[in-house]
Amino acid sequence: MGVAFGASAFFVWGMFPAFFGLLTFATPVEVLAERILWTLVVSMLLLLVTGKIRELRGIDARTWRLAAAASLALSINWGVYVYGVMSEQVVQCALGYFINPLVTVAFGVLIFRERLRRVQWLALGLGATAVIVLTIDYGRPPWIALILACSFATYGLIKKVIRLEALPGLAAEGISAAPFAIIAVVVLALTGRATFGSTTAHSALLMITGPVTLVPLLFFALAAPRVPLSTMGILQYLTPALQLTWGVAVGHEPMPASRWAGFALIWLALAIFTIDALRRSRPKPSS
Repeated sequence: MGVAFGASAFFVWGMFPAFFGLLTFATPVEVLAERILWTLVVSMLLLLVTGKIRELRGIDARTWRLAAAASLALSINWGVYVYGVMSEQVVQCALGYFINPLVTVAFGVLIFRERLRRVQWLALGLGATAVIVLTIDYGRPPWIALILACSFATYGLIKKVIRLEALPGLAAEGISAAPFAIIAVVVLALTGRATFGSTTAHSALLMITGPVTLVPLLFFALAAPRVPLSTMGILQYLTPALQLTWGVAVGHEPMPASRWAGFALIWLALAIFTIDALRRSRPKPSS
């Protein structure tokens, strides 16, 4: 059952381009602001229903600071992702989530001074080479992919040290970001650029960003304690694989041979990294 929850979470995330592609009537800033606010509304309602609203009152100052930092990283990730989908650059978004595990490993080396094995250095080297190949292909660094990978890796690092469950944590992050989201909504309304309230359909789609965001997070929360970390590591590749498929098959985004070569290097790096992780996760036979 845990694997089913995990696969469901990554499948929903993988299909996000289908939903956020419907929001092109709004600006990325409005979509981000509305997503923050409606995700907060839904998470607060769930906390009330489950009787966990009191957990927010017990959060100390340090945890609130961490929640604010996590909120900033996640807001950057959400904003850039929405921009990528709405500007028909889904392939770059997929690339970002393929690169993310390698960036997380690199952060471990740079921030926590972790020591890597030769195989892991090989995987990182292939990943760096892939970025160079894709930079040459695009004619510029793949900024969308790099920002997505770095922001989500930063978010993951903060979530490792913050002591909050998934739902209260998301609510705390939403509370931290809400003032900025409200300011953005007010400014858009005053300048006549807001689309919320213009039509019932537009308003409903923007409101749905809340539950759409929370559903896969809840699936993930249910899967995490039930599924081995190695299995979750493999399942996570389902998301960028679906996004890449959507970008190429549905969005008809260009994929020249040089771009495929860059992705192939990323996949090779991930294969090496995953095989090494699976090999080391196997229990050693008792003598």
